[in-house]
Amino acid sequence: MTDRYSDNPSKLQVLEHPLLNYHFANLRAEGTPQVHFREALEAIAHHLAIAVCQDLECEDRPIRTPLEAMSIAIPKFNLLAVSILRAGNGLLDPFLNFVPFARGGHIGLERSNDGMSVREYYFKIPPLSKGMPTVILDPMLGTGGSASTAIARLKAEGVGPIKFAAVVACPEGVERIHTDHPDVTVYVAALDRELSKKKYILPGLGDAGDRLYGTF
Repeated sequence: MTDRYSDNPSKLQVLEHPLLNYHFANLRAEGTPQVHFREALEAIAHHLAIAVCQDLECEDRPIRTPLEAMSIAIPKFNLLAVSILRAGNGLLDPFLNFVPFARGGHIGLERSNDGMSVREYYFKIPPLSKGMPTVILDPMLGTGGSASTAIARLKAEGVGPIKFAAVVACPEGVERIHTDHPDVTVYVAALDRELSKKKYILPGLGDAGDRLYGTF
């Protein structure tokens, strides 16, 4: 994993691993069947989970092996993972399976027809989430508008510190988050080249939600 951001390198973590390339080959390819797209997304979600959880606060837990007593440092059970609907659910479910002590939340955001504003239509997080370390999950970080809105909404609920995790991002989206929320670290499995005039990430992987759920 590398730090890559000109103004604040510690705030953008780009994952690097040979297995990621293997899964991305399926994730990006136009002809990948829906089931294999989901499988690739799940595998990449596990890589993201490892990255965002590497600095969780831990506590010693005593156990006994078949031979003797020992202790193991394990994470404290205080992590919130929030999906930006709907595509974020493709990351949330495998994230929660991989990090079984984490709690899950959802935020639904809808863009206006002109793409200039974002409307919230659903919000649900567990009670007692104030002060809880939080990761927001969305496969695509494009313009950054929805991501910034989700971060602001969760800050208003008192959660934090907040991280943002995406499968594919572009520089424009990363810049938007770091302009609006310089305290938030962004984790991405791939940093792509740019946004197209129609606001698609290039080279990208298409619409993650449509490819997850077959709603082309």
